[in-house]
Amino acid sequence: MMWSVKRHIHKVHAENCTFFSHYSTVPQCSTTSRIQNIGILNKSLKQCLKNVVTANALDSSIISSTGTKSSPPNLVEITTPQKLPSLAVFVSGSGSNFKAIHAAILEGKIKAEIAAVVSDVPSCGGVQYAQACGIPTLTYPIPKKGGSEGLNVEQIVEALKVKHSVDYVILAGYLKLIPSSLVAAYPRAMLNIHPGLLPSFGGKGMYGERVHKAVVASGVRFTGPSVHFVDEEFDTGAILAQRVVPVYPTDTAKDVAARVLKQEHVVYPEAVAALVDGRITWRDDGIPIMWSAH
Repeated sequence: MMWSVKRHIHKVHAENCTFFSHYSTVPQCSTTSRIQNIGILNKSLKQCLKNVVTANALDSSIISSTGTKSSPPNLVEITTPQKLPSLAVFVSGSGSNFKAIHAAILEGKIKAEIAAVVSDVPSCGGVQYAQACGIPTLTYPIPKKGGSEGLNVEQIVEALKVKHSVDYVILAGYLKLIPSSLVAAYPRAMLNIHPGLLPSFGGKGMYGERVHKAVVASGVRFTGPSVHFVDEEFDTGAILAQRVVPVYPTDTAKDVAARVLKQEHVVYPEAVAALVDGRITWRDDGIPIMWSAH
């Protein structure tokens, strides 16, 4: 039945095309001939309109064998758009990796939204950037020197899970150790980036320029950032992704830092995108594997 209706409609369209083609090529002739041609054209036009009405009636009354109207072919079901995954980004400094992730979100490379920014330094550059972008900010832990109200561990977990509905936690230059209760609240859903090739040059006190100085002093020929899942210790979680850059004999720690930072801004957004897309699988021995989107 569907095929026969389509065939009928196509026939009508063909007749319309033929009619207008014929009309457009009527030659110059006598008045009597023109009147006769116009009469023929009017008759054709009435027949075309009748055919179109018949086709529309057939198309609107297609009934399936069950007695109900069938759906048109290739019907795309309209569904309510799903909520984007929510991120909480933890920062302690300028927040360059946070800014790189935010930029990737704005460019559509990461299909998520940043629900909150958490910091132990309420006046840091990362917090200022978040506030300028209208992103809610939280202080954790409670500052020892006072000056700003902060949250304890129970409150930060509740704020992330309940108030802000955070799905993933992203550490971007956050220097405090994450408490076990917060780690447990986000199993395999919390990432950190470290400026060295873990498991080397990691651990308590190894961050920022300290890592790069240690790299230069060691004489290694390569270094680079590591993205890893977070556990209860510093820099010991499962490694997800790494990038490698050379270390030259004449390099200073600042030279190495600039080279590594450029790669951090590439690999971290890629890893976060894979996390929210569900493109990470796990081996039986607990090693994560990040799959390309292409």
